[in-house]
Amino acid sequence: MGSENKMEDFRYELQRWKSYFQFIDDEVSFIEKLLNSYIFEPTTPNLFERLEQFKQEFSKSKKKKQQLQKRILEQERHLGGILECDSKMDDKGYCKKHERLRNEVGQYFGDYQKIKAEVYDYAGLVLKRRKPVD
Repeated sequence: MGSENKMEDFRYELQRWKSYFQFIDDEVSFIEKLLNSYIFEPTTPNLFERLEQFKQEFSKSKKKKQQLQKRILEQERHLGGILECDSKMDDKGYCKKHERLRNEVGQYFGDYQKIKAEVYDYAGLVLKRRKPVD
């Protein structure tokens, strides 16, 4: 009974990660449009270099996210197999793999939040100031 509840907790956690990754996809789409727009003050020192750096960081982040999403799908399939077979032999191995994945996903989420915060902080400083229309 306890093992089955633990497996259901794992399934819920995998679903939560997938949902958050979907939200990140939408957010990154917006941020990439922002970085590729012409709303930045062109006289800002090192503007082009800084924007390129952000684009590269988001590109690396996307690749890491795709790798994690693939591993999450593999974990889901593995978990489904454990639950279907009612096999307790594989529980410990699955738990270790899930814990490693949890750590990597947590690290990714932290790294992503840091990159996003840097972009927003920078964008807030260098966006073109629109003059009010009378």
